Amino acid sequence: MNNQSLLGLINWLQPKQETVLLCDSTAAASDMAFMLSGHWDGCNSLVLPKCDKVAIEAAASLLETSWCYQNACETILIRLAVDEFLRRYALGERFFINANLRCAQLGDVCLENIDLSYAKLNLADLGGTNLNKANLREAEMPAANLSGSNLSGAQLVRANLAGANLSGANLRGADLSYTELSNANLKNADLRGANLGRTDLRKTCLTEAIVD
Repeated sequence: MNNQSLLGLINWLQPKQETVLLCDSTAAASDMAFMLSGHWDGCNSLVLPKCDKVAIEAAASLLETSWCYQNACETILIRLAVDEFLRRYALGERFFINANLRCAQLGDVCLENIDLSYAKLNLADLGGTNLNKANLREAEMPAANLSGSNLSGAQLVRANLAGANLSGANLRGADLSYTELSNANLKNADLRGANLGRTDLRKTCLTEAIVD
């Protein structure tokens, strides 16, 4: 077997590269997977056997949806309007992975069991919001207002909460490991049972915080 044939055989035997896309809704991800012969994961992402950007753009245009590559350097979807976000949550949608909700006004609403992992919530107002058992893993929330919010049992691993206001927040049983909490306000926060392993607490206000 000559070198060229051997190289061709090696390339054929190697695992094929798959493309993972994130869409702005679960419905769009499901429809795009069907249109592009991909695999829908049940939330707002899909896996394609190959990357055909022309086909992806055409499908997205027909569905009037926005998308991005999962492993892009900056995977940011078009900003999700608050009314649309709450409408979809009320209809039972829970997966908003990588959602762009910068500066969103979401105070005093119920968002239990929501998946906002990797979401962009910079400067968002979530004061008094019920985020019980929410998945906020690696979410970007610098300078967000979470005062008086219910984050009991929430997943906040590697989330960025630098400068955030968490005064009076319920963080009982929350996983805050590796979380960025520098310059955050945790005054009167309930941290009983919370995991604070490897958490950055530089210049964090913990006045009257309740801990084990």
